[in-house]
Amino acid sequence: MHSFMKPLAVCFLLSQIALPLSVLGQQSQAAAPGPEVKTAEPKSSEKTAKEGHPAATYQEDFAALPLEKNHLTAEIPVIGERDDTPGKPFIRERWQVMWRPGDPLDLYIVKPRGVEKPPVILYLYSYPQDTERFTQDYWCGQTTGMGFAAVGFVSAVTGHRLEYRSPKDDFFNQLPEALGATVHDVQMILNYLASRNDLDMSRVGIFGQGSGGSIAILASAVDPRIKALDVLTPWGDWPIFLAQSHIVPQEDRQQINKPEFLEKVAGLDPLQWFPKVKAQSVRIQDVRRDGYTPDAAQALMEAAAPETAEIDQFGDTAALVPMAGNGRLLEWLTSQLRPNAKPQVALDKSQRTHVFPARMPADPLGTTP
Repeated sequence: MHSFMKPLAVCFLLSQIALPLSVLGQQSQAAAPGPEVKTAEPKSSEKTAKEGHPAATYQEDFAALPLEKNHLTAEIPVIGERDDTPGKPFIRERWQVMWRPGDPLDLYIVKPRGVEKPPVILYLYSYPQDTERFTQDYWCGQTTGMGFAAVGFVSAVTGHRLEYRSPKDDFFNQLPEALGATVHDVQMILNYLASRNDLDMSRVGIFGQGSGGSIAILASAVDPRIKALDVLTPWGDWPIFLAQSHIVPQEDRQQINKPEFLEKVAGLDPLQWFPKVKAQSVRIQDVRRDGYTPDAAQALMEAAAPETAEIDQFGDTAALVPMAGNGRLLEWLTSQLRPNAKPQVALDKSQRTHVFPARMPADPLGTTP
């Protein structure tokens, strides 16, 4: 498995803000290798039934993002644990949901105590982060403190979702699946949340960071139920990102920068889908010089954002700290989901772009700050 080092600036940022933002963290370790699940090609119902999978009609095309173009049938959700400790301001549930053979998904639903049918914010953080933060009382208290339910999960080919995969698989060499399958997951999760009847599904937002931001953009482009979209340094423009990002493992870099691989992910590039998002409110926050999302890719993503989108440019991670600490990172998203929120209107880019200068000197060697 790959290992990643946290730069000092990112470590400082993690100590200052309510929601950890680093795309690094420690690499989640897959469990002992299980049987390889080959999902790169759509499976026919006949083949799946012969293999003995529970979802006998499973058929999925990762390049087709709308759920109606795929055949995913959810099994009955299973409750794994429920924390309803008296005195805590939230109730936390962990459910196991499944609609794809060999890919059970841990879904955390955290509701503010005493709030009837709260609005919902989905949280999708960047690879390689797993579900640990969703078990933390501090995170649960911060995300539900303003009366919103928090729903957390991780992307395909990540963390605990690697358990039944080949040990050779990772997020990058399986990028078409990691993106396409998770966009389908978002839609299936929204279906499940709507079926519960204890959440306000007319006010749904999504916060995505890094690879989670990429997936959030793709999901918002095909699902109008997402009313507000907030993305932090979303990955995008795959030719630039895969060639230059420091987070791409060296053992993958040569394989995924080949023309045939880039062709497979071309139709899943957030750069193409960003102008098509259906969310009524959109914000993109970019952190320059972070080493993970190249500055050139960030600029192109900002140029592709909808003409109503708010664009926040931070010169470095230190410039983000004052704007994100003590729960302020969530204020914009929750404000957009209030009953009296006004939809964003198209403005000149200079009016909707906010620049926060770098607070640390640039590294003369050009390495990660």
